[in-house]
Amino acid sequence: MPIPQGPRNTQLPQRQLLRELQTTAEENLRRHRKALDDWHPHDYLPLNGGTPPPRMMYPERRELDDVAEAAMIITLLTADNLPSGLQQMTDSVAKDSAWATWVRMWTAENDRHYVVLRDYLVKLRGVDPVALERARMENMTVGISCALEGASLLHSLASVTLQELATRVAHQNIGPVCGDPLAGRILTRIGDEKDLHTIFYRNLCAAALELTPDQAVRAVGDVVLNFQMPGVTRPGFRHTATRMAQYGIYDIRQHLDQVLRPTLEEWKLFERNDFGKEGEQVRECIGRHLEDLEMQARRFEQSRDRTCSPTPNSRAEEPGGQRSRWATSSFRATSAACI
Repeated sequence: MPIPQGPRNTQLPQRQLLRELQTTAEENLRRHRKALDDWHPHDYLPLNGGTPPPRMMYPERRELDDVAEAAMIITLLTADNLPSGLQQMTDSVAKDSAWATWVRMWTAENDRHYVVLRDYLVKLRGVDPVALERARMENMTVGISCALEGASLLHSLASVTLQELATRVAHQNIGPVCGDPLAGRILTRIGDEKDLHTIFYRNLCAAALELTPDQAVRAVGDVVLNFQMPGVTRPGFRHTATRMAQYGIYDIRQHLDQVLRPTLEEWKLFERNDFGKEGEQVRECIGRHLEDLEMQARRFEQSRDRTCSPTPNSRAEEPGGQRSRWATSSFRATSAACI
């Protein structure tokens, strides 16, 4: 699609955005349904303690390494507690609309992720089901903190785009840390659906950038500069995030090279010529933020390279002898104040 010509400074209200993006939502809902595979949690785990499907090999029941267990639990709790902003905003549309249908499908698919992860952790990995349920109840009560998710429809679309892709990147790296082929297969299956979710939200954001460039890029800039990993409100999250970065599950380099840059390239953010003055300023701030993250990533890699590669059960000192900046609640660059 060619880059639009000329600036457009339209500021559209929420209801109009929903109407204007309805056709794109319908197209992407059809694409999602066509690409979606039919699978069930019991394809991977036995029902009610029964005999597992013959095509699946089950390792002996044993505890996970502490890093792998913490990462899996964060993944599970995130799947069970979706951001609510988009759901609330689509309450005003018809129940049979593409928006409402999508939110229900997205919720159901994430519920399926929760079920298979919970059963894996409890049935095969000896995770305390009572402690896990208490953590789930606490998590559902506190809610998930996402970067400006719920501030507006455009903020929610941008936030969930990055969150889904970040979760997918983490999923593909948790399996090897678990040291269990079954965990790898489960996380790959979930990751495939996360890819589809990412595409849906990314395409809606792309359409919004065509529709109202300055308004959309402002939301993108707000989210990029204030991004938070799902689970940041959980007690002990900073320590867990640091260790996840140490073991290559999700670190600042992956955030920059596998989440932010590819997404911004898909949106042609640095090629567009349809921004007004405000949009240009936001784009400059995003560019400076990426430069700041690049410097942070290099420092993190240098610190990590100076330490011995830890094993998941080790209590190795954190890179550089201090808490990694990735463990902080967000990546706020010094340029964030300009947005």
